[in-house]
Amino acid sequence: MQRDIVTVDRFFREYSGKLGLELLAGSPGLKRFIREPTINRPGLALAGFTRYFASKRIQVIGSAEATFLKSLSSEQRERRYAELFAYRIPCVVVCRRINPDRALLDQAEKAQVPVFKCPLITMKFINLATLALETMFAPHGTEMGSMVDIHGVGVIIRGESGIGKSECVLELIERGYSLISDDITRLTVLEGEQLIGSSPPLTQNMMEVRGIGIINVAAMFGIKSIRPEKQVDLVVTLRQWEEVMDVDRLGMDEERIRILGVSIPHVVLPVRPGRNLARLVEVAALQVKLRASGVNAARDLNNRLIAQIAAGSPHGPAPGA
Repeated sequence: MQRDIVTVDRFFREYSGKLGLELLAGSPGLKRFIREPTINRPGLALAGFTRYFASKRIQVIGSAEATFLKSLSSEQRERRYAELFAYRIPCVVVCRRINPDRALLDQAEKAQVPVFKCPLITMKFINLATLALETMFAPHGTEMGSMVDIHGVGVIIRGESGIGKSECVLELIERGYSLISDDITRLTVLEGEQLIGSSPPLTQNMMEVRGIGIINVAAMFGIKSIRPEKQVDLVVTLRQWEEVMDVDRLGMDEERIRILGVSIPHVVLPVRPGRNLARLVEVAALQVKLRASGVNAARDLNNRLIAQIAAGSPHGPAPGA
């Protein structure tokens, strides 16, 4: 599990388009660290109360702060700016297209603190920026395996090289499902319980098919055949038939594995010639979806057997016996 170091420069590069950020001053400070994934409005600090000032966060100035600052004399404003920039704040964002005064920009240049202008209303910026920061600060890693969205169930398909993962994924795409990633899946943990899978940027929308080469899935099968990301709901491991010594015939107990600390349902599918892996993976995904809605075929069968035994009238062996 990894956690990235988040700098102001990275935040600006990745989200300036979405948030409409324009750098006004303090460019030498773009390498400053953002140490907390949330936003702070420094109204109290600008008023002189700095005891509980959240200096590790991005500072946002909206219409309330701007109106208060205008009510101060020029000497008072300069003093408050100096006090604000004396802290190791990451940066300042001025919302609502408000033009910051020259004193703020001069103090920011002197302290090397980036100042950005933003067209969004303050609360919208705070909401969007908080979501962006939570993603940037989230624990992340990678999993060797391809990922497909099957009926809204995010499935990672993994197995040793040459076992048939790509062929399985390709058939699922032909059935109308969507590719998330091929061969390597990037994983991000959100809120400690959601595991989100996506493709590395370099191979996004691409697949390697042994014997054919690299194909562009979106160009070949249409835009509906790809998705940028999806929550991981199931992991399917393909194994050679002879390597699976003990197969659960009924599926009474749901096997789970932990990836980046998140528990995910896990199915092992034995592979041998003649088995339609794509169809089996599809059924496994539908099984997870049914269980999430409270339908459990193995449990229902077990309850029938118990009721039958209790009634003292068994009618032959159970299926699979």
